[in-house]
Amino acid sequence: MGDHLLNDIGPMQRRGIAAGVVSICSSESHVIETAMQAAGRRNIPLIIESTCNQVNQFGGYAGMTPSDFVSYIHGLARKTGYPEAMLLIGGDHLGPYPWRREPAKSAMEKAKTLVEDCVRAGYGKIHIDCGMPLGDEPGGTAFLDPETSARRSIMLCRAAETARSKAQRSTGLPLYVIGAEAPTPGGSLSDPGAVPVTKAEEIEGFLNICRKMFHQEGLEDAWDRVAAIVVQPGIDFGPDGFVQYDSERASRLSDHHRNLPGKMTYEIHSTDFQTESSLSGLVSDHFALLKTGPVLSFAFREAVFGLARIEEELLAGKKRARPSGIMDVIDRTMTAFPEHWQSHISPDGDNARIHRLYGFTDRVRYYWKNPDVQAALKTLKANLETPPPLCLVSQYLPESFEDAAAGILPANASLLIQNRIIRALIPYFNACDQNR
Repeated sequence: MGDHLLNDIGPMQRRGIAAGVVSICSSESHVIETAMQAAGRRNIPLIIESTCNQVNQFGGYAGMTPSDFVSYIHGLARKTGYPEAMLLIGGDHLGPYPWRREPAKSAMEKAKTLVEDCVRAGYGKIHIDCGMPLGDEPGGTAFLDPETSARRSIMLCRAAETARSKAQRSTGLPLYVIGAEAPTPGGSLSDPGAVPVTKAEEIEGFLNICRKMFHQEGLEDAWDRVAAIVVQPGIDFGPDGFVQYDSERASRLSDHHRNLPGKMTYEIHSTDFQTESSLSGLVSDHFALLKTGPVLSFAFREAVFGLARIEEELLAGKKRARPSGIMDVIDRTMTAFPEHWQSHISPDGDNARIHRLYGFTDRVRYYWKNPDVQAALKTLKANLETPPPLCLVSQYLPESFEDAAAGILPANASLLIQNRIIRALIPYFNACDQNR
C-alpha cells in the first residue's frame, strides 16, 4: 500500500487532486503506537522513518541497528493491530551526516554501509542526503555543489540496489528520495527572515544532473523509483519559534511541480508546528510528502511534564510518597550528557535551560531511553494509576479536559499522553486526506 501510494501521489497532484502522505520520523514507542492506532481508525497508510543519527550500524542514539528498527516497528504494528500492508518503513537523511567531520572517504564508506544495512533490513523508502561538505572539504557553505552531491547520491543508490532482495525487486522497492536542499535534521531556525525557498531552476538543474548520472551508471530502473525530491518551501522551526508556510513565497516552486519527471512529487522536511491551515496549503500546493517527528515527541514531552505537575500536587505533604521527580531527572541527564542538544541550543544563552527542556526543537527526545529517565517515567505512571481530579487535568492538561469531563477520555496517564499526541497528529492526517 505504501509503495502504491507514493507512486500515485505525484500523478494525482498533477491531476489536481490534493493527495498527501504523512511520514513520521521517530523511534519513541508512545508516538509510533499512537500514530498507528489513529491511522488505523482512519484507514490511512503510514510511513515510519528512522534518521541516520537515530538508527545506524553503530546503534545510533536509539540504540538500534536498521534490522532492530524494522523488527521494532513491525512489533508495534502487531501490538496495535495496524495492517503491515499499509506500512512503509523508511530511512531519513541516509548519508554521511553522522560522520560529516571525518574525511570524505571514510564518511562515505560508513554511509554506504548504512544504506546497505537499511535495504537488507527491509526499508522500502530511502532518502539519500549527500548535500553537506565533509571533514576534509572546504567549509563555509551549507550545501555541496550539485554535481558532487549527485555523484555521492549515485554511489549510495548503487549500494542500495546491490543490497536489494528478491522480495524487494518483486514489489518495486525501495523507493528513493533525493535532493540537495534537505534542512538540517531536527530544526535549525535561527533567523526567521533567512528561511529560503528552493528555486525552481535549481531543482531542474539538479534533476538533470541526476538523470544523466543514473543512466550513465546503468541505474535506469532506480531512477524510475525516485518518488520525490526534497525542497524547501520556506518553513522551519527552532527552540523558540517557527515560520509558517507562505503560499505566495513558494508559488514558483509549487508551479514547477508539473514539470517533475515520472511519478515524482515534493518531500518537505521541518513541517513541525505548522498550523492545520498551513499543512493543508502545503499539500494543496503540491508539497505532498510531509515529514514530521519533533512536534509529536514534543507533544509527548508536554503531556509527561503536565502529568508531573499533577503528581507533585497529589503527593505534596504525603510523607510516604515516592515522587518520580521526572523533570529533575531529565534536566540532570541532559546536563550530564549535553551532546544531543549543544548543537541546537547555546549552553551560555539566557534561556538555555528553558530551551533545553521546553524548546520546540525538543532535544528531550534523545533522552527517553536513558535508564534513569525510563525508571522515572515508570514511577510517574504508577503514581497516577488512580485517575487524578478533573480540576488538575484542567489546570495542567487543559487540551484534554473537555474530553475527560465528558467521560470520552478516561483520566488515565497513558491515555492522557496518547490524547496529546493525537491532537498533534490530526492536522497532518486532515491535510493529507482533504478528499475524504
